Amino acid sequence: MTENIIKNKSFAFAIRIVKLYQFLCETKKEFVLSKQLLRSGTAVGALVREAEHAESKADFKHKMSIAQKEINESIYWLELLKETDYLTNEQFQSINTDAVEIIKLLTSIIKSVKLTINN
Repeated sequence: MTENIIKNKSFAFAIRIVKLYQFLCETKKEFVLSKQLLRSGTAVGALVREAEHAESKADFKHKMSIAQKEINESIYWLELLKETDYLTNEQFQSINTDAVEIIKLLTSIIKSVKLTINN
């Protein structure tokens, strides 16, 4: 069985997001932005999992496209947390690097699936 890179990376990202949420709530007493990040950041992996059992290529593409939107939203919340000094630049860079890698993977997957649907 081959390794599912997007599945593994999105799950690892969700774990990092949960831990970041805990840190922000306990240490920084920040609850609103971090809750938004928790929702979008954990949705990515859930959508990737849903896509594993898609009913069609179009359904697969749709679920991956929603995952792409969720990771993009996560990047927004991370940027906002950094700019409002809830995250240091180092903390931001560390997790943002993972998010950018995931959005690139999802974009590549979606482009590949579009080609197979159109042919």
